[in-house]
Amino acid sequence: MLVIAVANGALRQLSFAKVMSELRAHQLSTLIGSMFMGLFIWLIVHIWPPSSGHQALLIGLIWLGLTVAFEFFMGLVLQHRPLVQVLDQYNLFAGRVWILLLLWITLAPWLFFRLQNAG
Repeated sequence: MLVIAVANGALRQLSFAKVMSELRAHQLSTLIGSMFMGLFIWLIVHIWPPSSGHQALLIGLIWLGLTVAFEFFMGLVLQHRPLVQVLDQYNLFAGRVWILLLLWITLAPWLFFRLQNAG
């Protein structure tokens, strides 16, 4: 997932971020990232299916924790951004849709597990 995230960020910076506002580029990048993350998660659940819905949800929660930890590490430690600026990425009311991607990677393993085992 890290490779997908980095490639998505590079795509954003090298292409559409040059022709639209930062907020719109962030939103489009989040949509593109969600699609590729969903495809990756579907593949993982298909190849290595969780043993239960509970385990699928636990996998999503672990991915959520790792993703948030990585984002905070990148923002606070590597980019030396203040906490307020890092937290601003989670403000849905300001149009920052990053939290929707986090919700997606948390619930997608469970959703794909349920779809795979429905019937």
